[in-house]
Amino acid sequence: MKIHERRVLRQENASKAFTLVELLVVIAIVGMLVGLLFPAVQSARESARRMQSINNLKQIGLAMQNYESALRTFPSGYVSNSHLPGAYGATLDAAPGWAWGALLLPYLEQTTLHSQLDFNLPCWHATNQSLSRTRVPVYLNPGAANYEGDTVITDSAGVVMARLGRSHYVGNSGHDEAWGYDPPVLDWKRIANGPLYRNSRVRIAEVTDGLSNTVFVGEHTTISDKTWVGVVPGSYSCPLDPSRFPFTECDHAATYVLCHSGPAADEPGIVHAPSFPTCHVCQMYAPWSGGGGNVLMGDGSVRYVPTTINLNTWAAMNSCSMGEVFSDVE
Repeated sequence: MKIHERRVLRQENASKAFTLVELLVVIAIVGMLVGLLFPAVQSARESARRMQSINNLKQIGLAMQNYESALRTFPSGYVSNSHLPGAYGATLDAAPGWAWGALLLPYLEQTTLHSQLDFNLPCWHATNQSLSRTRVPVYLNPGAANYEGDTVITDSAGVVMARLGRSHYVGNSGHDEAWGYDPPVLDWKRIANGPLYRNSRVRIAEVTDGLSNTVFVGEHTTISDKTWVGVVPGSYSCPLDPSRFPFTECDHAATYVLCHSGPAADEPGIVHAPSFPTCHVCQMYAPWSGGGGNVLMGDGSVRYVPTTINLNTWAAMNSCSMGEVFSDVE
């Protein structure tokens, strides 16, 4: 090949390649596009997870309705033979401890699991140990950071008492925290004005504020671990990250499955809206950006409640028969 022809060929090849400046420009443009798309992708993921959580709550609501239809009462918040000797002194919690999440299993297409558990024994008994750690999909919020693993049940000293299946949903016991009284109260019916509490047997006729106006279940993630299984007497539900949530502290065993909205007898005037910044382990807390959370109403519908909700409205939504009237939750 002649020298002139080789020179022309090199020039043609050079004209087809990127220069360093062009390559840097392309990289910069790609980086900008990724930066623009990333928030949209994150938003789409959160939206999908939120929809899955809403679907979980709707399934729980249908299970609640079917349970009530079969037994003429909604499930107990949890079952406790508190009147028998041996109940835990500070709260009068006792065996068997099974919670509303376990009682609903047959109505959530979990009949096999329900039939294998021995409900005549305590929920933490060794016989139930392996099954009570089952991860039930409908009780898991895909948006939760604390998604993996068991819920580790501990006492006030941090000693492990049991490992139970995780849940990201809690039952509503109403305004007050019946588990917080000193001396402890045996019958919570005169304190709890929500639909789910220890040994509750609330009938539809008792929800005089209306099923569509009463919160039954809500999301709880991030602050502390909860369980669908039940309550272990003497255990304490503690914050996962006290430095991030400095206003909360460990609370009694009931808060592994229940929460309250406030105001409570020992916290007059204080109401905990979903994901409220001064959060406690005994309130509803969702993983979504912007605050607020999804709640299941007694009629099976699901509503999004913003953190900025009027606090009196939120309190009204959490009682069964106080006669409060509200029209808007925005």
